[in-house]
Amino acid sequence: MAVSMMLALAAVGVSAKAENPGMPERVSFYFAAHQDDWQLFMNPAAFEDVTRPASRAVFIYVTAGDAGFGTGKGSRRHPYYLARERGAELAVRFMADAENTASGIEEAGTVEINGHKVRRVAYRNTVSYFLRLADGGLSGRGYAATGHQSLRRLADAEIASMMAIDGSTSYQGWADLAATVRQIVDRERGSARAILLNASEPEARTNFGDHPDHQMTARLVGESTAGLVCAERVFHVAYASAKLPENLGGQERDLKTAVFAVTVAGIRELDHSANWRWYRLAYLGRSYKRAVPASAPCDPSKSAAAAVAGVPAAAATSRP
Repeated sequence: MAVSMMLALAAVGVSAKAENPGMPERVSFYFAAHQDDWQLFMNPAAFEDVTRPASRAVFIYVTAGDAGFGTGKGSRRHPYYLARERGAELAVRFMADAENTASGIEEAGTVEINGHKVRRVAYRNTVSYFLRLADGGLSGRGYAATGHQSLRRLADAEIASMMAIDGSTSYQGWADLAATVRQIVDRERGSARAILLNASEPEARTNFGDHPDHQMTARLVGESTAGLVCAERVFHVAYASAKLPENLGGQERDLKTAVFAVTVAGIRELDHSANWRWYRLAYLGRSYKRAVPASAPCDPSKSAAAAVAGVPAAAATSRP
């Protein structure tokens, strides 16, 4: 796989090396409601951040993207949410391995953040967090199989708590979830002088018809990182981008397509399907975003004490 990966990247002109700086100068966060959101709506920006020298890219997946199956398999061999996580993990590894012929070491396990157990996967200069909250569906009201739990209902205080679908933890209200996300950000940003927060565009006039989970994840990012004035905020158009003209050049489109192809392969590896053709036509030639600059520089001396590189994980496993 390493040889074919290198040939694919060489074909689209990737030249930067994704290395693991102990204390990165720049940390880019990608907040995704579901495990394919950043690939469809926030790439090739994510690829550029992963392959940027002296940088770290952190991917935070808020829901399990389980489509109402919970931990169920849906008549397949593996749970759907694990298939989606597999696709996301392989996509991140694909980018991080851009010019690394030797295999990297993956460190995966559970960390405790704000009193909650969260799955954390680190690979080279990337980190991924999986909160595994219930998918809210297109209605934003959740599914019967997962107790009609959803981010929207939690934010609107229609439900007092929300449990991860694997039973690993329960968030006691929206504020508890927001505090947890903020601790992840503080933990991973370390003493970086530049911080980028990438999320779905919250402006409904621009990002019309978006998934409720995308909208609530954008709200979660805004509320949890309020006061982080040294962060640049980048808002990406999601579903609405399918209605806009294609705006990616050949190389950018190739990068985005390659990463999404790896995502789909990971999903199918665990016996689930993904609509490759429809997503390819709708989103892979498009990327619309707006940036809000930081209002003040980051002061490394004031970074959170818990924000250190290589956070040790409980019950962690490492594999090449």
